[in-house]
Amino acid sequence: MNKLTAIILTYNEEIHIERCIRSILPVTQEIMVIDSFSTDKTVEIAKTFGARVLQRKWKNQADQFAWGMMQCDPESTWLMRMDADEYLEPDLQKEIPTLLNSADPDLMGIYFKRKVFFHDQWIKHGGFYPQILLRILRKGYGHIEQRWMDEHIVLPTGVKTTTAKGGLVDDNHKGITFWINKHNTYASREALELLNHKYHFLQNDQTIQSSDNQQAKRKRYLKEKIYSKLPTGFRAFLYFCYRYFIQLGFLDGRQGFIWHFMQGFWYRMLVD
Repeated sequence: MNKLTAIILTYNEEIHIERCIRSILPVTQEIMVIDSFSTDKTVEIAKTFGARVLQRKWKNQADQFAWGMMQCDPESTWLMRMDADEYLEPDLQKEIPTLLNSADPDLMGIYFKRKVFFHDQWIKHGGFYPQILLRILRKGYGHIEQRWMDEHIVLPTGVKTTTAKGGLVDDNHKGITFWINKHNTYASREALELLNHKYHFLQNDQTIQSSDNQQAKRKRYLKEKIYSKLPTGFRAFLYFCYRYFIQLGFLDGRQGFIWHFMQGFWYRMLVD
């Protein structure tokens, strides 16, 4: 039997967790919530929908997910990574069981196409769709990079993978203040990554270079080999212009402008 275990990392996600769990219930046999001692009703809601909840102090995404992988049912065949503010669209819900039940023994991973929503607007342009992410992997055949930022699940070189046609949606409803605070934290972590790339004061996991995720490898190469060498401050402006005009971000409308400006310019300037 192809048993699929979903792993969700949470901290105060009562606004999202029910939506996330409901969307994956039709495709999973086990749902594990790795919670960082939430102070709201996250744990209560997750247990109501049958999730197994474990609590652990937070370090970073990579460390928490790696620990979660070791806690899942030994009989699990597949592992799926989900964020609490994500959910599966109906077409992907139908597609996942078909892909797993008909999978060749040498299939090791399934990529999803993620859609990002911001204030009910699908951010379809500016290089944001599709975001190709490895979200299902055969247990025992991959790991998550140990990085402070931009971590990916990585499979061994040359293994067989496929990309699902259905949609994974990232739609956070916590509001702009939460978004700003979260990206302020992200900026500190990304600044650390950029400084480490230059000065090598911490050991960093670069195994994405050996994976088959060409999109992720291309983005990291451009960030580390080209973007990081441009003048600070000026590069944030260039990046916004590239996203908004060359990659047609202006087609995403008013909410799209706010997203591309905040995420593509303000956030990058904050990192600098």
